[in-house]
Amino acid sequence: MQEKKVYLDNSATTIVNAEVIKEMDPYFSDKYGNASSIHSFGRQTKEALNNSREKIASLLNANVDEIFFTGSGTESDNIAIFGIVNTKDKKGHVITTKIEHHAVLYPCQHLEKNGYSVTYLDVDKEGVISLNDLKQAIRDDTVLVSVMHANNEVGAMQPIEEIGTYLQTINANRKNKVYFHTDAVQTAGKVCLDVKTLKVDLLTMSGHKFYAPKGIGVLYVKKGTKIKPITFGGSQENALRPGTENIPYVVGIAKAFDIANANLEENDKHVLFLREQLKEGIIKKIPEIIINGSGNRRAISNILNVSFKYIEGEALLVMLDMYGIAASTGSACAIGFGGSHVLQAMCVDPVSAQGAIRFSFGQYNTKDDVDYVLEQLPKIVEKLRLMSPVYKKF
Repeated sequence: MQEKKVYLDNSATTIVNAEVIKEMDPYFSDKYGNASSIHSFGRQTKEALNNSREKIASLLNANVDEIFFTGSGTESDNIAIFGIVNTKDKKGHVITTKIEHHAVLYPCQHLEKNGYSVTYLDVDKEGVISLNDLKQAIRDDTVLVSVMHANNEVGAMQPIEEIGTYLQTINANRKNKVYFHTDAVQTAGKVCLDVKTLKVDLLTMSGHKFYAPKGIGVLYVKKGTKIKPITFGGSQENALRPGTENIPYVVGIAKAFDIANANLEENDKHVLFLREQLKEGIIKKIPEIIINGSGNRRAISNILNVSFKYIEGEALLVMLDMYGIAASTGSACAIGFGGSHVLQAMCVDPVSAQGAIRFSFGQYNTKDDVDYVLEQLPKIVEKLRLMSPVYKKF
């Protein structure tokens, strides 16, 4: 049955760029020293570590000593959240949103179980929070606001710069600063990230979302931010993230981020064109669909979330896979945890949410990929609906 392979799950992970692999390769073999060692082997990899840190700092408009390498975006989120709240003697208040990645939601739920107070902000039908809601949620004991830059399921972008501006204003008159963290895993390598423009104190990135390997992340921590480590055992990364640095992957994420930032506009136009071609084709060829998070506000360009009413999203994924098409029902990290909390927060009705599929594009996708999906998808949806008792009922 399978005729072609089409990968439209780039928000889950991306292929590693060939240039990135080439850049990493020497650090698996010839340049293998421990960067903490003082001999020539160690100095060689220490130089690569420093150069990578400088490159990422420059691209984020940050200082070199504000960049920390971690093992993933999830680890970066955890360090940011627990690292901030652990600096306080009293258990304070944290603000986040109902549509965060579980790498933020689960730490916040853990805090609640241990006596902290957490406010989960609502979103509108497009997946965007209200700045006024955030302002009203601020309390005297608020220590941290964590709001993602772009949502991983529907692509909705939050008003990060506006939030940062507001928090800077109120912090000028507060005894206890409210720190601001954003999970930028879905925007890193896709839009220009300038930490000074965004006015954030902490920012999370994950390499495998922009053609670097899995297992390497970055956490930006603004100078002067009071933060404590959550793991212990070494002085690496200024003791905030102890453990021998993964030099090949550090080199890889720096190279990938450099390549991505050099081609931001070109890649953005490319994936936006493909997304719109698929969206228009689905609207034209398939009845009873809902485009989730497709309002006039800005959204990340590579994500298209569509509800195919009266069928199961997972059944649709299986059928698509039989034809060589890879997509997803949402976050890969949420598989096995029930329906989409994002669509629920956006008040998408349960029947529609059950049939939601996320298509996410990357720089290696082509119009032929879209044409192939539009050739197979209508037939698959029709077949599944004819078997669906829900479809027959409605």
